[in-house]
Amino acid sequence: MTKIKICGLSREEDIICVNALCPEYIGFVFAEKSRRFVTAEKALALRELLDRKITPAGVFVDASPELAARIADRGAIDVIQLHGNEDNAYIAKLRTLTNVPVIKAFRIRSSEDIQAAESSQADYVLLDSGCGTGITFDWSLIGDIKRPYFLAGGLDCDNVADAVKNLSPYAVDVSSSMETDGVKDPQKIKDFIQKVKGSCP
Repeated sequence: MTKIKICGLSREEDIICVNALCPEYIGFVFAEKSRRFVTAEKALALRELLDRKITPAGVFVDASPELAARIADRGAIDVIQLHGNEDNAYIAKLRTLTNVPVIKAFRIRSSEDIQAAESSQADYVLLDSGCGTGITFDWSLIGDIKRPYFLAGGLDCDNVADAVKNLSPYAVDVSSSMETDGVKDPQKIKDFIQKVKGSCP
């Protein structure tokens, strides 16, 4: 069954919402340029409120591996998600510092990007259209990728059922489409989760 990740949580209300709906993953954003940025201290406080059945990931963009490992080892997150120019050498360094799993994001514009994702040393890869563009990439580029992947980029309640049925990703990852006026919308999240679960075999 395709898993669900709701990214960009930053408020106690967001945690209350996901605790009620139980997606498998949530995400805290540690990239300071993002409007969804949270500090390590804020993430720790939110993690304390989070249902233990839900796995929190931390999103980093070209941060030092030491910073990512430090936040993980403090207990704020259980997965490190990399959204910058981090390569296999970066991932190897990260693994000398912490044991938490790693997701590496790839912007998909060609079949070569899929090949790069295939060769990543991360535990999981995330296939995305770009930095919060709100549009999907050409899903036909995915082809017969052999490894589990998170699908992101432009997913919403209108297209996620097709994505799950046709692509069978390991997980789907959403953020901006789950918001109204810049904050997470519980009804949109509920509807999205129902669409995913209703589409899974």
